[in-house]
Amino acid sequence: MPPVLAIVVPCYNEKEVLPHTAELLLGVVQQLFENGFISQKSKIVFVDDGSKDCTWELIENLCKGNPENFSGIKLSKNKGHQNALLCGLLSVMEFADASISIDADLQDDISVIEEMLKMHNSGCEIVYGVRSKRNKDSIFKRATAHGFYRFINFLGADIIYNHADFRLMGKNAMNALAEYKEVNLFLRGIVPMLGYKTGIAYYERKERMAGESKYPFHKMLRFAIEGITSLSTKPIRIITILGISIFIISLGMIAYSIFQYFHKATEPGWSSLICSIWSLCGLLLFSIGIVGEYVGKIYLETKQRPRFIVEKKC
Repeated sequence: MPPVLAIVVPCYNEKEVLPHTAELLLGVVQQLFENGFISQKSKIVFVDDGSKDCTWELIENLCKGNPENFSGIKLSKNKGHQNALLCGLLSVMEFADASISIDADLQDDISVIEEMLKMHNSGCEIVYGVRSKRNKDSIFKRATAHGFYRFINFLGADIIYNHADFRLMGKNAMNALAEYKEVNLFLRGIVPMLGYKTGIAYYERKERMAGESKYPFHKMLRFAIEGITSLSTKPIRIITILGISIFIISLGMIAYSIFQYFHKATEPGWSSLICSIWSLCGLLLFSIGIVGEYVGKIYLETKQRPRFIVEKKC
């Protein structure tokens, strides 16, 4: 029997692309049903992450016009892409045998959804959509993206290179994901922790159809910091190693200073003193900042606040 598929689409201020996105996704769902890959009960679920434009009104109109294929969830306020996506995944667990998450701009290639379903049918509980190349990105974005993936893997986080949040998850994977209760979400790092059999579907990322990217550089930087501090404690360990190293170097410098003193070779060292003060103060502030990031996350986790609040459904 074909599985019931839910396509989860987080949305934030997507009025420019939403009508076209809905039309394209509906075409894919109908084609997959006709080819026997999915059940007729399959749905496209839009999650409005507290949009300030008319995104929710567009979603409501889609649901009224075609309730068999469309449904919508409206969050009470903007909680971020990861929380909106998680809300959609947890909501579709009730009826779906598998889910596919994809961004509303459809830069991810929907033509590989069929390939993802074939991999799922062959036993893969999770199928990652992975970009085959980044030729269309700017040199700066390409370099920073590659640097991020390498750095976060160096810190011990197991994330898939060139994978964002375009993925298929089976029923077991969704149930396992629901067991993760942390407030600070980084799904790209959490999903590989689930440990099920995985597959990879390669595709070329397209240009955005309309509107502006919801991830400018400052948000990408914040997202990267969120990912690193959510998945690894190595930065704190690096600070400890760095502190021990500086302490050992300082012992050597003390010994050298004493040696110079007894040989009457001491001279006023204003430059070296100022450089030492600035470098050590900078290192201390940087270290306190990293520790503060972790303390802040502990603070948020202990409060056990809800990750999102659903205002409406359609």
